[in-house]
Amino acid sequence: MTDKLKILFLCYGNACRSQMAEGWARQLKGDLIEPSSAGILASGLSRRAVRAMAEAGVDISGQESKTVYDVQDGRFDYLVTLCPAAHELCPPLGCGPRVVHVPFDDPYTLCAWANDEAEEMNIFRRVRDEIREFVERLPEALEELNKKSRPWERL
Repeated sequence: MTDKLKILFLCYGNACRSQMAEGWARQLKGDLIEPSSAGILASGLSRRAVRAMAEAGVDISGQESKTVYDVQDGRFDYLVTLCPAAHELCPPLGCGPRVVHVPFDDPYTLCAWANDEAEEMNIFRRVRDEIREFVERLPEALEELNKKSRPWERL
């Protein structure tokens, strides 16, 4: 039996995108991947993210919002940054993971123009589904993305 690939999903607040990615990875690739998530800040778990994931049959309600500093002692094979801020602001991790950047829209930013909660949930659902499509291609997609990144973009 081989060890699972350890992946840290990172976004700015660890409230939505990284939480969704962790939930999808656990649900869809739990036999291959040991997922974790964190943020530059810990903003708390988004109730809309929890709701959107529950609608898709994934329970992330027990996950906790944490910072990259809370997990920096962990050993990760990959660090996947999900937003530009996380990619730019992430401190070097002592574990030396390979870094890939896979940006997704920030639902909170897009919700600023939503007219009501139904529109807001549609935004969260779209981002949820886009993250699922990415996670479904793991772990193979990580090697491809790692080959395409420039050396100076890797932490």
